Amino acid sequence: MDSFSLSLVILNLLSLAVAVHALLNKRDPRAALAWIIVCLTLPGVGVTLYWLMGMNRIRTRARRWQDRGEGLFVGEVESPCEHSATLRTPFHTQNYQLQRHLGDSVTRRPLLNGNSVVPLYNGEQAYPAMLKAIRHAQHSIALSSYIFDTQFCGREFVQALIEKAEAGVEVRVLVDGLGECYSWPRVHTLFAGTAVQIVRFLPLSLLRRGMHLNLRNHRKLLITDGQIGFAGGMNISQRHLVQKKREDARPRQRVADIHFKIEGPVVSQMLDVFQEDWQFAGGAPFNVPDIPPCQEESDSLCRGISAGPNEDYEKLVWIVVGALNCARKRVSIMTPYFIPDRSMVTAMNSAALRGVNVEIVLPVKNNLPYVHWASRGAFWELLEYGVKIYYQPPPFAHSKLLLMDDHYALIGSANMDPRSQRLNFEFNLEVYDKSFNAKMRHHFDTTVEKSRQISLEEMDQRPVWLKMRDNFFRLFTPFL
Repeated sequence: MDSFSLSLVILNLLSLAVAVHALLNKRDPRAALAWIIVCLTLPGVGVTLYWLMGMNRIRTRARRWQDRGEGLFVGEVESPCEHSATLRTPFHTQNYQLQRHLGDSVTRRPLLNGNSVVPLYNGEQAYPAMLKAIRHAQHSIALSSYIFDTQFCGREFVQALIEKAEAGVEVRVLVDGLGECYSWPRVHTLFAGTAVQIVRFLPLSLLRRGMHLNLRNHRKLLITDGQIGFAGGMNISQRHLVQKKREDARPRQRVADIHFKIEGPVVSQMLDVFQEDWQFAGGAPFNVPDIPPCQEESDSLCRGISAGPNEDYEKLVWIVVGALNCARKRVSIMTPYFIPDRSMVTAMNSAALRGVNVEIVLPVKNNLPYVHWASRGAFWELLEYGVKIYYQPPPFAHSKLLLMDDHYALIGSANMDPRSQRLNFEFNLEVYDKSFNAKMRHHFDTTVEKSRQISLEEMDQRPVWLKMRDNFFRLFTPFL
């Protein structure tokens, strides 16, 4: 056998082995079938694509970290709050009891009372509050961002962090290895030679942990002195300044979003998530401050939910499906990327058929056209059973929000798509608070008033070629 034939045999055996790996490890049978076909029909090419995009090579390593308990919040730690929220909570009704029990079962963290959660709209509100917290920090700053723009407002963050680090504050910055490529120069080069400690989460490299196009850290966290936290869906980017009228923030590039300022015991869970990511990315361990005190004037019951491909199951899918199943009156969802899987579609339709008002608000024009097309491929099935879908006008809305009835909210970094639910590392916050729910409900209803409702007739009347396009991209749902 000559060398060419031997190489061909080896390549085919390798493709077969990778196809078997996909068969044994992919939870979604459609994804498994697709990878098997790619590997067997495109020897070599399929193996390379699977290695880059389909293989979760960090699950085992991350699970080892969790088993050792390194950097993790383990056990049922009680809230230090002396006052009890029991009489003011919604848990006297069964639906909220069931949703709380689900959260207790699938997360590693308890529900804590005595928290304050304040919405911050767009960069105009979020960035000044974040910079103020950074400049007032006395001991430590922990910042994690998927995208850290190094132009305009990003430079203001860079300068503020460097100044605090030079003043003796422990400053740690975690950026995603792929997300930082959205801006030039890359942010880690601006911190080189300064007192700021910076690590990159799975940087793109053929060495060390390998080239990961998926499995990104999509969390957006800022914690100062272990007392004040910020979380939500907002990156550090000039695009989030939606009211700016200058060439660097043209209307078509602006991105509307909601971030949240958080105080109270749940901030300790946010810092715990940061520490877990920091150590996984190669940062040195650090001491975590004591649990923050309760906010006497606010009493939101909160729980941090860290989800990612290192988990044994899709926490966020289960939490969202649980909310849809527990709802009695209304479920409102706002997300920029909406590609529901079968379980999500079934839960939404089931809720609508029970008489629950299920509403979904999406941007009228998506920055990822193929995601927009794939989501439209699922509209007819939802509209047919009474789910309401709205398109909101520009600027592009990047907000992520789920409201269930009058007391429950789910906020954070995760979108309603497979990438957030299965491939990315995300941080969301459960909030049980009637007044907070009312604030977010007002924002949702105001958005609906200026949005256009999509009808089943509109979907049915699309030209055949548009239906074919939308449903074609829907075939790739597990990968989008």
